[in-house]
Amino acid sequence: MRGRFITFEGVEGVGKSTQIAHAAQYLLGRGILPLVTREPGGTPLAEKLRALVLEPQHGPVGPTEELLIMFAARASHVAAVIRPALRRGRWVLCDRFTDATEAYQGGGRGVNPVWIRQLARIAHPRLMPDLTFIFDAPAAVASARVSGRGTGHDRIEAEETEFFERVRRAYLAIAAREPGRVRVVDATQPEVAVADVVAQALEAALRNRGD
Repeated sequence: MRGRFITFEGVEGVGKSTQIAHAAQYLLGRGILPLVTREPGGTPLAEKLRALVLEPQHGPVGPTEELLIMFAARASHVAAVIRPALRRGRWVLCDRFTDATEAYQGGGRGVNPVWIRQLARIAHPRLMPDLTFIFDAPAAVASARVSGRGTGHDRIEAEETEFFERVRRAYLAIAAREPGRVRVVDATQPEVAVADVVAQALEAALRNRGD
């Protein structure tokens, strides 16, 4: 039986990575060994493309170049990692997917959404997440958390607060459009409370998996 494809979305600083770790532990406790991966990344090629688009030393990257790099990385990731895992029945937990492109490159950069949909059909035909969590927090709150890490900023993290507000609005528009797939989670809650919300949704997915 095909596995489940679950994605974790939101602006920088909302706690996605922490919640993916909690989700993986929850599934392990229910007898499921999930595959945890990320975008852009997940394969050697995709990780190199990630560095090109995020590391400032590579110089400026325009919106169109950024869009194409993201989808090139995604095509590699889907073909080499995500689809094979799903075919084997693995549950895949992915830090970002095409919703992130719609939010960041579409909402944040103003890239034509038609281009995004066309590239999605090329990079991952007939593949969309079964369940998506969007961790939501005001951009100012999320940006303050990123600054508090003390680890510096990549090229996207260094954007202004208004950029992240546009990204946030795009994410919420996705959730409004696809309520059956997308679960918006208040990321301003304590970490344990957020993890409980995620666990409840995962439990519902387990009950409905049909095996």
